[in-house]
This record gives sequence, structure tokens and C-alpha cells, in this order.
Amino acid sequence: MIYDPTKANPLSGNPLTTRDDLAKAVIDLFKPLLPYFSEGGARVRLGAAGAIFDRAAADLEGFARPLWGIVPLVAGGGHFPHWNLYRSGLANGTNPDHPEYWGDLADRNQRLVELAAVGFALALVPEHIWEPLADNEKKTVSAYLVAARNLEFIDNNWKFFRVLIDLGLERVGVPFDHGKTIAYLDEAEAFDLGEGWYRDGPVRRVDYYIPFAMHFYGLIYAVLARGDEARKERFRARAEIFARDIRHWFGPDGAALAFGRSQTYRFAAGGFWGALAFAAVEALPWAEIKGYYMRHIRWWSALPIADRDGVLSIGYGYPNLLMSESYNSPGSPYWALKFFLPLAVPEDHPFWAAEEAPQPEFSEPVALKPAGMVAMHTPGNVVVLSSGQQHDKMRGANEKYSKFVYSTRYAFNIEADDRNFAAASFDGMLGLSDDGVHFRIRQTLEEALISGDRLYSRWRPWNDVSIETWLIPANPWHVRIHRITTPRALSTIEGGFAIERADFNADRSEQAEGRAVWYGQTDVSAIIDLSPSPRVGHAMSPIPNTNLIYAKTVLPQLRGEIAPGTTLLATTAMALPVGESWVMALSNPPVQPELDELERHFRENGERVPAFVLPRRET
Repeated sequence: MIYDPTKANPLSGNPLTTRDDLAKAVIDLFKPLLPYFSEGGARVRLGAAGAIFDRAAADLEGFARPLWGIVPLVAGGGHFPHWNLYRSGLANGTNPDHPEYWGDLADRNQRLVELAAVGFALALVPEHIWEPLADNEKKTVSAYLVAARNLEFIDNNWKFFRVLIDLGLERVGVPFDHGKTIAYLDEAEAFDLGEGWYRDGPVRRVDYYIPFAMHFYGLIYAVLARGDEARKERFRARAEIFARDIRHWFGPDGAALAFGRSQTYRFAAGGFWGALAFAAVEALPWAEIKGYYMRHIRWWSALPIADRDGVLSIGYGYPNLLMSESYNSPGSPYWALKFFLPLAVPEDHPFWAAEEAPQPEFSEPVALKPAGMVAMHTPGNVVVLSSGQQHDKMRGANEKYSKFVYSTRYAFNIEADDRNFAAASFDGMLGLSDDGVHFRIRQTLEEALISGDRLYSRWRPWNDVSIETWLIPANPWHVRIHRITTPRALSTIEGGFAIERADFNADRSEQAEGRAVWYGQTDVSAIIDLSPSPRVGHAMSPIPNTNLIYAKTVLPQLRGEIAPGTTLLATTAMALPVGESWVMALSNPPVQPELDELERHFRENGERVPAFVLPRRET
């Protein structure tokens, strides 16, 4: 018998079409954790991999994060048979005299993150996790939580963690300084970019922390907070506007756009749709919201996202530490359970009563101006062109934020070796090398503009090398134009979309001057040179375990040399599922747009990408 890794996924075999199916999914996801609870219930250690914080904080993470699914399940009338573990764990973990104590609190400490889930539980189901505690245990727990909320939280989505702790303390009658709550809410709202978007702190990036953190927590506050009606209405209004944009980060099969950090939280990306239901915000027709929500969890149910014992792995489409962040411990993936928030609302809620509607059709490109993105809906996929975001403080950050193009169907690769230029993927990117060994890619930007459905950026891979890049949709293709000014010769590699590689070398490739194509078992990926002097096509097989969804991939590349001076490179790329559409697309690639017209267009109409413009307090 051949081992099938998808069967270890606790969601496998669940049809995931009804509220009862989702309630079962919560229990099925939790059961594999039971053997890993410590004797006193406070610690859950799921693996040997480490994170930047200490083991006690990681064990708290393993304890707390499942609450994001358990609490809504029970609040909505579902049954959870292991509250004794959480009551004893909460009492013991906050007790400095107990061997399972979670440890002393400090400013900007991971414990502050995880205690937000405890605050959420106290706010929504105090009868299960608070009221049965002895009086001395309540004092210990409340003292720990009050001490936590008085500390400094990181200046980003963490601001909401104090707010969530406070919602719990307020529900159970523990006094605290509400002024600190209001201060953090004001500071979180200052991250508003307009059109429903936030930034995640004083940084040049927007990512899934906007839907599954900023909006998610804001909508919880809108439901559970007492008073503060004007702010609660602002949170609801922003979420309603945001839904019209974020739907373009979801493909017709339910897959979310692979973009940004913290991809190991997986189906938390769909938590925004559930939060709309929780807060009764009909941002789109309920049938459409439910369609985005349910398709998303079903997409994940077919992937090998768990270890053999059913514990969710660090990774994305399969276990993969390469794509993880320094703050990912083995318990981190359980933030995915934020997806289950709508279990807190009853079965007769219009969200649950609605029949799922398919994704609407969008025949024209859609500009997501605050994020510096342009979305194209292609068969089975959403392709998103991107300029204006950056984040250079973590492993793989340039791949996660700075590629030219991202996709719901064709996830990006993380480069595994920055000292092997010839072995790099450069999918959706332009790689450059001045020694044939090391390489540079787009990282930080000097300028980022959007005009309609076109994007522009100016960046420097080295201080003395300047590159201007224009991105233009041409569905199902997209066009990239690069004007490179360099004082020395450079080698270049530019990549198309990575698709799954078949066993036994069953895929077929085509490589020639000016073009490369991979004909895979399920998809076709092509890249064509539109430059005055065409580069050489190359059929690339990247290092395994570098792609987020597939352990093995192939992709087409263009490779060439440029001389000192100014060089113009122009590229068009596309990928499509195998079928009739790719044949027609491959025989009709776009032509290179006129650069003079592009420059004039941006001079007259270009606007700075809002996400690129740092807030005043940071400059």
C-alpha cells in the first residue's frame, strides 16, 4: 500500500458543505492535539522545531490557538468535551508557582499574542472557561491578563490583542484602564489606507493580516464591545468596502492568492468571509460570501497539510520549513482555526441559510489601488500583478512581496540558494548577477505608481544599477518591460509561472531563442521575449520543496546577457490549465507596448501606490 499524505489531513473526506460539517471539522482538527497536552493542561508542544521566542511561549501558542475554532463552535451551541483541559491549563499556566507556568510577561512578547485568544474565550463563553474556576484561580488568571494588557504591543495588528484581552476582562467583570484600550483602537485605525484597506503597521506592505487580523478583530470588536458605536460602524463600513476588493485574492476553485508572509496560517485567509457573517455585514450577497468561504476550506481539505498523526504542519500545501517565518513554532498553524468564527451564529442566520453562489465573472482587469495590484481573472485562476510593496526583514521576503506577479493557482517559489544563480527559479521575477554566482532581485523600491490597470516601479538591485519596470495586463498574458541602466555587464534570468512537475519526466518542454514553454500534465506555462534582442529560452526544473503548493515544479525562463549602458527588456508570460484556451493563447501573444506612450501615460495619470507611502509618523 502506498502512503497517501492527503489522508492525514483531518479535513479529508469531510464534504464541508454545511454548518454541521464545519463543526465536525473543528473537533477533527483538535483531536490530534490531545496526546500533546501536558499533565497540567497548560502546555501543548507539537514538535521539535524552534521559533524566535522561548519554548514556554511556543507551548502557550499550542494551547491557545485552537480556541479560535473551539470558542465559536461552543458559542453557537456545539459541544466540546475537553473544557477541563483548558480550565486547568489556564489556571496553571498563569500561576508562577506551578511548573507549567507560561513565564513572565514583557513588552512586545509572544505571550501577548496568544492571550488574545484567551480574552476572546472569556468574552464569548465565560461559562465554560471562567465561571467554573475557583476564586483564587480567577485572581491568578485576571492578574496575568491585566499585567499583559498594560505592556507595549508591537505597532501593527498586535494593537488589537490588547483590545481582545480587554473584551474578555470586561465580560467577566475585571476592572482595568479603558483609556489604554481606546488609545490602541485609535492607533489601529490610523493604519487605514482608504477604500477599506489598512496597512499592517508603519510599513510598505499589505497582506493577509488585513483580512484575517485588522478586519477580523475589528468585526469581533463591533459585535462584542459595549458602546463606542461610531467606531464599530466604521469597522463595519470598511469591511463592507474591502470585501469588493479582497474577493479578487480568491480563485474560482477556492484557492487564495499565495502572497506575503505567514502563509502557514492557511485557511485563516478565508476567516474574513466568516467574520462578515459574525458581524452581520452583508458586504456582498450572502450566497456569494458563503461561496467564497466554503470553497476555500474545501480547497484545503484535499492537500497534505498535516503530519501523519493529523497535526497541522508548518508549511503551505505540504510540510515545508523553507517558507516559514522565524516566529513560526509547531503550534503556529492553528491560527487557521480563525476560519470557524461563523459557527458562533445560529443555523438560521442568512449566511448559513444561503445557497452557495459561484464566483462572479470579471472580464476586465481590476485595479486594487491601495495595495498596488491589478487582478486578472483567467480560466481557473486569478493572476495579480504587483508593485508598491516590500518587506525585507525575513527569509524569502522578496519572493513573498516583491515579485511582479502572483497567482491563486500557481504559487510562488522561495529561492533555496542565493549562491547559485543558474539554479534559481526567478518565477515572476527578474534575476540579475554580476559574477554568475550571486544574484539580486527586486527588493526595495524607490518609486511605485499605479495608473488604471498599469503599474510602474523604480528599483536598484545595486546602488549603481537602476531598473524601471512597467507591468501591463493582457489577459491571459501579462507584459513586463524593464529599462536597465548599468555601468557593467550583467547576466539576467527572467521566469514565468511555476507549475507542478510530473513523475517519470512525463512533462514536455520547448525552448528556443526568445521563448520557452512547459507542457505539464495539468497546466501549460509559457514565457516569450518581446525584446529587440531576444534572450534564450530555458526549460527550468527548480530545486525541490521550494514552491508553496507543489514539492516539485517546472517553469520557463529567458536567459541572456546585457552590456554596460541602457538596455530594454520586454517579456510576456502566462499559464493556463490544459484545455482549448491555452492553444489559442499561445498562438496569440501580445506585442510590446510603445514605451513612449507608457511613459506619457504615467506622467499624466500615475499616482503613488498608497501602500508605498509611509505614514507621516515614520518619516
